[in-house]
Amino acid sequence: MTRRPARRWAGDQERGAVTAELALGLPLLLAVTVGLVWLLAVGAAQVRVVDGARETARMLARGDAEAAALARGTAVAGPGSRVRVAHRGDEVAVTVTRSFDGPGGVLEVLPGVRLEAEAVAVTEESP
Repeated sequence: MTRRPARRWAGDQERGAVTAELALGLPLLLAVTVGLVWLLAVGAAQVRVVDGARETARMLARGDAEAAALARGTAVAGPGSRVRVAHRGDEVAVTVTRSFDGPGGVLEVLPGVRLEAEAVAVTEESP
């Protein structure tokens, strides 16, 4: 009696393919996730810059001291922000700028961004 060779299952040739695909795809998924988190951080930093400009303009329009308003605007806008004030008649215009660096590491190719916001408020009359 002759023995037939055992049939091999077709899936045996693909054994380990899922592991290899995961090993190749996981770094890409991680890079995309870090990039998306960085974009969310940029959006949050832009909101802080807008809030800093608005807060500074509001304080100056109320008649608060300019040094206190600038300090508050810088604190709200975040580290490294610059606050500029321009008085235009009965209005005060505040421009806040801030640079926001990329995430670094593997995603070092992503550039830093420059965030900017302007707020204008009408000065209140003293009673």
